[in-house]
Amino acid sequence: MSPTLLVLVIASVLLVITNLPRWDRKASYRDADHKGVVVYWRPGCKYCMKLRTRLRFTRLRYSEVNIWGDPEAAAFVRSVADGNETVPTVTVAGKAMVNPSKGRLLEAVRTHAPHLTPGAGRAAGERD
Repeated sequence: MSPTLLVLVIASVLLVITNLPRWDRKASYRDADHKGVVVYWRPGCKYCMKLRTRLRFTRLRYSEVNIWGDPEAAAFVRSVADGNETVPTVTVAGKAMVNPSKGRLLEAVRTHAPHLTPGAGRAAGERD
């Protein structure tokens, strides 16, 4: 197999993997924890893939809602994104952000939902 073909195969596999919802994070608009972090996304969105991939390397607890599979979620996203279905849209304790960076999202968690910060509630000096 040529190196170019190998790179294409790996890229294709990563594209499929990053587009799949995580079974442990998948939720509907009604079932999502709106007091926590909810990531609204849609398949094929490169910005969603980027944010969701980066969040997988954190220990942040969050739910994912596919707006193409949930009309209520799509309506919510339109309500906070000037009538557009702009994703990723993320809510942190009910406060919406459209297309946030990972850093901006984690800062919002520290500000509005510090109990969700990875390692929150641990005793001083306690490690994972």
